[in-house]
Amino acid sequence: MPKGMAVMFAIAAISALAGLSALLRPSAVRGLLGWSDSEAATYGLRIAGMMLTALGLFLGGFATVFSWVSAE
Repeated sequence: MPKGMAVMFAIAAISALAGLSALLRPSAVRGLLGWSDSEAATYGLRIAGMMLTALGLFLGGFATVFSWVSAE
């Protein structure tokens, strides 16, 4: 596997894990960031978490397809 592909998979995994943690446990992430316990902060973290999760899924999918296509 080329180094670029490994970096792409690593970024995808980190992004997906960070996004899932912000999406599923916004109170824990809000505490780590030191934000107040408000409804707006919760919605913002859930939106950001979904965007990071989607980035990880798309980037991982593109890297997987690219590695399959380039291997043939």
